[in-house]
Amino acid sequence: MSEFAFDVSIEEFEAKVLIPAETVPVVVDFWAPWCEPCKVLKPLLEKLAEEYKGRFILAKVNSDENPELAQHFGVRSIPSVKVLFQGQLVDEFNGALPEKQIREFLDRIALPAGPEQVNLREQAAALVAEGKLEEALAALVQASQANPQDQAIQLDAVDVLMQLGRNDEAKQLLAGEYANEPDRANALRARLALLDGAADTAPLEAKLEANPDDHATRLELSKAYAAQSRFREALDAALEVVRRDRFFNEGAGRKAVLALFEALSGEQYDDLVREFRRKMSAALN
Repeated sequence: MSEFAFDVSIEEFEAKVLIPAETVPVVVDFWAPWCEPCKVLKPLLEKLAEEYKGRFILAKVNSDENPELAQHFGVRSIPSVKVLFQGQLVDEFNGALPEKQIREFLDRIALPAGPEQVNLREQAAALVAEGKLEEALAALVQASQANPQDQAIQLDAVDVLMQLGRNDEAKQLLAGEYANEPDRANALRARLALLDGAADTAPLEAKLEANPDDHATRLELSKAYAAQSRFREALDAALEVVRRDRFFNEGAGRKAVLALFEALSGEQYDDLVREFRRKMSAALN
């Protein structure tokens, strides 16, 4: 028996479900011993209740032993899951869903992560702004250990790892599935691709100085800047190709700028991307 998941009978329902539901979402799982899908869903919900550590609690109701409760909640087939919170039935689903869909369901109804995790994320963001990347990463590791299902924290750590040049570790973390943060995960993957194979910019700069209309070299220089996380210079170089010859190599300059926009999507680079979107629009008009 767990503090986050427990069996409930009709006699205990008010004390164990209705009263706690005033302050925390209660997931009520109607099941029966003969139900094969229940044998899949119930242990999964129990595992997730432990992982979420009180952001919701799980009440398991044997519908054979408590038919009045099943009837009261309109249970017509099992497994049937109902969510009670603050006197309301706030959500529900029927059947044994895949784990990914159950996590998405729980993320909608669960309480937010506790203030300790939120504060650690804020602390990490402040440390990043101060350039204290190792300390920021340590704070994010601590936050992730406390709330291992928070994908936003994991992606914060990926971002910091890339800034530290620890790209192999970042790549390992990004290999997972980020169903709750797909856009940000894809942007980080795109940025990681830019960081692969960092090149020395000096020879490219010298070559371009000798021939400012060498658009291919300018685009190589843009990639080299991006690989060194010099994103403003990378955008400047790619945009200069658009200004000089927007049709070069089937619009390669514009494509390079758009690829950088994708890689830099996210709050950290919002101002930079907005600035260069305006510049791009001016260059094309």
